[in-house]
Amino acid sequence: MNTLAEENYLKSIYHLGLNNESVSTNQLAALLNTKASSVTDMLKKLAEKELINYTPYQGVTLTSSGEKIAINIIRKHRLWEFFLVEKLNFKWDEVHEMAEEMEHISSNELIDRLDKFMGFPKYDPHGDPIPDCNGKFKAHDLKPVSSAGIDINGVISGVRDHSAAFLQYLDKQGLTIGKKIRITEIIEFDHSMVLQLDDKTIQISREVANNLLIIL
Repeated sequence: MNTLAEENYLKSIYHLGLNNESVSTNQLAALLNTKASSVTDMLKKLAEKELINYTPYQGVTLTSSGEKIAINIIRKHRLWEFFLVEKLNFKWDEVHEMAEEMEHISSNELIDRLDKFMGFPKYDPHGDPIPDCNGKFKAHDLKPVSSAGIDINGVISGVRDHSAAFLQYLDKQGLTIGKKIRITEIIEFDHSMVLQLDDKTIQISREVANNLLIIL
């Protein structure tokens, strides 16, 4: 049995490692808001359990056992988010913190029954893929709005920023999952973008465009 802290580390290494072959101590310290020395202590424990490959000053990667645990935690998190939004009518900006606590429930039977009860959903309310009971999932081929050119059409299908403030902003603008948009203008001065959404025009900053994901 792994502790809550150990599970959080494995999940963090998995997320950080999606774009990097190995994850540094400083990356983990920044993400988890802790000291590098504390990270080093935890990495040694995880290495002893053979959940990570760790060599000081050379970064860390998950072993197959560590990756399996991390994906299972992510599965539980995303299933609980789906449940909270679809069955209990929470908003998508309200569920992350609750799911952070619920993802550590140890009963896989409960999670499997939850999955079945909800019809085996493929994506959570933020557009992230939900792994199945075998840890398999199919990710969207998502692109940030900022990578699209003028007159490109897309469907909003995910976000990079899961903060409540960002999701509330998107709600206010109507830029939610499943909405179709078209890029009509890119402002040369600050690279902000003008979008056509339904029958209205919206201008978004470059930062928003970087964090809003679409399928082209």
